[in-house]
Amino acid sequence: MPGSTPSSCLPQWPNDVGIIALEVYFPSQFVDQTELEEFDGVSAGKYTIGLGQARMGFCSDREDINSLCLTVVQRLMEKNGLGFDSIGRLEVGTETIIDKSKSVKTVLMQLFEASGNTDVEGIDTTNACYGGTAALFNAVNWVESSSWDGRYALVVAGDIAVYASGSARPTGGAGAVAMLVGPDAPLALDRGLRGTHMTHAYDFYKPDMVSEYPVVDGKQSIECYLSALDRCYSVYRSKIHAQWQRAGVEKSFSLEDFSFLAFHSPYCKLVQKSLARLMLNDFLVSSPSSQTGPFADLEAFRDIKLADTYFDRDVEKAFMKASAELFEKKTKSSLLISNQNGNMYTPSVYGCLASLIATHSPQQLAGQRVGLFSYGSGLAATLYSISVTQDHTPGSPLDKLVSSLCDLKARLDSRRKVSPNVFSENMKLREETHHLASYTPHGSVEELFPGTWYLTRVDDKHRREYARCANIDDLPEARQTMSNTSTEHIVGHATKLPCVRASAVSPGEVVSNGSH
Repeated sequence: MPGSTPSSCLPQWPNDVGIIALEVYFPSQFVDQTELEEFDGVSAGKYTIGLGQARMGFCSDREDINSLCLTVVQRLMEKNGLGFDSIGRLEVGTETIIDKSKSVKTVLMQLFEASGNTDVEGIDTTNACYGGTAALFNAVNWVESSSWDGRYALVVAGDIAVYASGSARPTGGAGAVAMLVGPDAPLALDRGLRGTHMTHAYDFYKPDMVSEYPVVDGKQSIECYLSALDRCYSVYRSKIHAQWQRAGVEKSFSLEDFSFLAFHSPYCKLVQKSLARLMLNDFLVSSPSSQTGPFADLEAFRDIKLADTYFDRDVEKAFMKASAELFEKKTKSSLLISNQNGNMYTPSVYGCLASLIATHSPQQLAGQRVGLFSYGSGLAATLYSISVTQDHTPGSPLDKLVSSLCDLKARLDSRRKVSPNVFSENMKLREETHHLASYTPHGSVEELFPGTWYLTRVDDKHRREYARCANIDDLPEARQTMSNTSTEHIVGHATKLPCVRASAVSPGEVVSNGSH
């Protein structure tokens, strides 16, 4: 094309651009879904079996989207011993909006003040649960572009998922994920392998600017999710086939070519159905089979059309049964956070990726291809893949990544269980105080995890101020305890440690997202 640069003149792409480090944050309290079933007066198993959910994390009025993201970013930087001057791009994916103009990213820039680094590209990206994926793609594209200056990119996905009382409420949750992006990554995004589908739909949206609650068409939302999955998988298969053909490889792509699959998880049962859906897609493009192999006993469904099967119970049941072994092998381990904490919206699929990493050894992950499906209502969706490095030696980037997430289950188990009544009261308080000015939060600071940022007040101009709980290492009593006790014991009792203010800029100072 006119003006294009000859390929021989193009600069060398950085190798293996992707996720180098990953950190997850979730609230320190949860409600048990079995107890919530009884509290809501629904049949036993409706939430735990029907949705596949065991626990749901939630925030008190001490936490908002800014504090979640402040916490996860600071934890990632501290865990990896990184200075804030090493970051050249920072982008936030979120749909939890508390200001129609000011981005969460600008609030996070307070963490950079001591380093003097203000040369940081990126702002917020919003479209329901897809914003984190868009931010990740933007970060990867930046590293692979002429704009890259050699520094890392930082991607943050965070949300507070809350619903009005009713059937949707048990599908809530809250949390944030931060990802460090750069070259030579242990989790490299496969270049050119993204199957994307975007179209207009009103399946889930938030038109009320003074409410945290969405408007949800549950049946349409499921159909949109599954139809987007069908379309994205079809596009992904076409692209990988084209790559293989250029490399002289003649074979058909199927689920067997993914070592693991992680999905955006509104609730765990939908993920299980989604894997079955992909098997249905494989079946419909396969040759008629004999009575052996993965499609044995499924020939009765040979002539069905995908668009007619979104709510076909016979098809769903047959393919969930046929894909049960694949689910156990490739996807179930990714649902640890989703099952125990609920839907985090934009971080959901990356919480699933973190769960997958946390439940496998470096040796089990090395050299594997992981498929990820990201969905955001309205709608935007992509199925893409990540290749895990072959290097799993001690001290390697992959080994460090796995080690950084090895305490994930212990952290989930260390949370405090509260009654459904207390949970309901918290939801009512959030509903009544959302977007209030001149507001001082009521929630207890003592019950937050060490190192958590929290909201101290909202002034009469809606400017929000935050402080940070001390880290375990900052507390004399914790250091004494750690000399006599295992780290796991400390993690399991983290919520009982005192919480004192400590700012990233200057210890004891309260910071604000408004002008000083």
